[in-house]
Amino acid sequence: MAVPGPIGAALGAGAVPVLGFTVLACEPLQHAAAPSLRFSLAIDAHGAPVRSVMLDVQIRIAATKRGYDDAEQAQLGDLFGAAHRWGDTLRNLLWIQTSLVVPPFDGATVVDLVVPCTYDFDVAAAKYLAGLHEGDIPLELLFSGTVFYAGPSGALQINRISWNAEASHRLPVRVWRETMDIYFPNSAWLRVDREAFERLVAFRARRALTSWEAVIDALLSEQEET
Repeated sequence: MAVPGPIGAALGAGAVPVLGFTVLACEPLQHAAAPSLRFSLAIDAHGAPVRSVMLDVQIRIAATKRGYDDAEQAQLGDLFGAAHRWGDTLRNLLWIQTSLVVPPFDGATVVDLVVPCTYDFDVAAAKYLAGLHEGDIPLELLFSGTVFYAGPSGALQINRISWNAEASHRLPVRVWRETMDIYFPNSAWLRVDREAFERLVAFRARRALTSWEAVIDALLSEQEET
């Protein structure tokens, strides 16, 4: 699909494509095997025809580019420490590295970049995202890879994507939460090692508890009573 609007002067066959990237939108991906976001990614080759692109994408969370309320600061303490130290400890986080094969296009195109989202709170990016309540998540997308195009004689040529190819996007927190709610409605995941899990299973059996929520509630109640 071509991007509407001007895309620069048309270039003939054989021109080396120089790619620019823009994130147009992001939404939850419905009916996937795992929680995923779908980014609409516009690719502008400034009029040059492109045979295909092997695209590598790194997405980073630019955590230093937004503010945080008191509740968010408390929840993100595991990542960045006490709020009064954030001037030194607040840092950007790697979210994910993924890849994408872009089919042939002339001049410009829009493709879907599907990004899986983990709910494992031992992963720093997941812990960060779960700790936000509202507003936007500032993202930086860094691109690398290979562009395939036709040379002046029609022979297939390749060119590396420029090292400074990047795009930014502010992802609404509500979009990430909607994605998690689709796959894990009113739920969260807690990962424990096998020995701890077996002890929890034994505790549940001894107490004849009917759910893992009841197990956790019982353990917390015992702790509060001591």
